[in-house]
Amino acid sequence: MLIHNIGELAVVPPGPLRGAAMRSTTTMADAAVAIEDGRIAWFGPRRVLPQRDWGPALDAEGGTVIPGLIDCHTHIPFVGSRSHEFVRRLAGETYLSIMQSGGGIRVTTEAVRRATQEQLVAESLPRLGRMLASGVTTCECKSGYGLTPEDELKQLRAIRDLCGGQPIELIPTFLGAHALPAEFEGRVEAFIDGISDEALLSTIAGERLARFCDVFCDRGAFDVAQARRVLERGLRHGLRPKLHADELAQIGATRLAGELGAISADHLEHIDDGGIAALAAAGTIAVVLPGTSFFLGIPHADARRMIGAGLAVALATDCNPGSSVIGSLPLIMNIACCQLRMLPVEALAACTANAAAAVGEAHRVGAIGPGFDADLVALDAPSLAEWMYTPGRSRVRTVIKRGRVVWP
Repeated sequence: MLIHNIGELAVVPPGPLRGAAMRSTTTMADAAVAIEDGRIAWFGPRRVLPQRDWGPALDAEGGTVIPGLIDCHTHIPFVGSRSHEFVRRLAGETYLSIMQSGGGIRVTTEAVRRATQEQLVAESLPRLGRMLASGVTTCECKSGYGLTPEDELKQLRAIRDLCGGQPIELIPTFLGAHALPAEFEGRVEAFIDGISDEALLSTIAGERLARFCDVFCDRGAFDVAQARRVLERGLRHGLRPKLHADELAQIGATRLAGELGAISADHLEHIDDGGIAALAAAGTIAVVLPGTSFFLGIPHADARRMIGAGLAVALATDCNPGSSVIGSLPLIMNIACCQLRMLPVEALAACTANAAAAVGEAHRVGAIGPGFDADLVALDAPSLAEWMYTPGRSRVRTVIKRGRVVWP
């Protein structure tokens, strides 16, 4: 395939892009991209396109072309709604108080336990379809709503089924230590031992059901020692660590992420200087989730401070039924620009090159370069700035995954 008549090609370099390098994307006017065998074979000014038969031509109609977007933190698959909690928060309750009163994650856990694997798949397909239409070509998906070995495996197997049922590439993560289920109230150590049991981790690794192991390490969830136990056990089975860190309080989660060499630490609303230093030393990707702050009405993570400190910052939706029922990564980019004061070029790097690094795929996706997967999005906007300047408006014209048009 040949994509031609590109008004502006956003040439994002491979990630991770740290600090000021998040502004290193260049733009190329009147460009073309040639694709062979699902990969980028050539890109450059259209006037110097090598003359040969590149196959079918796709007219970008003067719009902007970017790498496919990567949502590196979601809680798909899930079932059910927590709209009643949304109303409670609007009336003044906090997310933490609702969770401590038996709401929150436990409500979704009950729904997921009742659901079949097929129901999890059926409810997740429309969400992924909407994400595809917004330009997402790769998406991380977490378990974490089963909270028993059997139900966590059910979620992970649903993710595997979803991989074959729609075009987005899915990256699975095991989040067994997401919350303490009601039946383990007062027995947190027993829960930790059960959810990181040797047999469960062996099954996950043996069936290749997950690539990463995540823990919610925060006030009201699990402490540093408990998170360490789960993540170290996961590491012994080849599951690289991730962490929900510093969202509700500062308890040392980002320091643990640095110590264990976690591939990413996510949320970071309460990160401090020590946490920033730990992530920088380990090369851990800082994943910021502004949709969660927007949805809960809490202060945003200080992305400018993290970029200034030289971290590689990524953005993601945190799509989940409780704290961020948002499936639009472009909306997250808009929030990052308007509320976190990120530049459009930084927001793009955060959802491509750095998001690719947060899921261990920066060598093949999230950038424009020869040999990279031809995951591309053609916009109807003439520039990246124009796209970010018009929030709430769908501007995706065409989505390409590995050289094939997958939307519309």
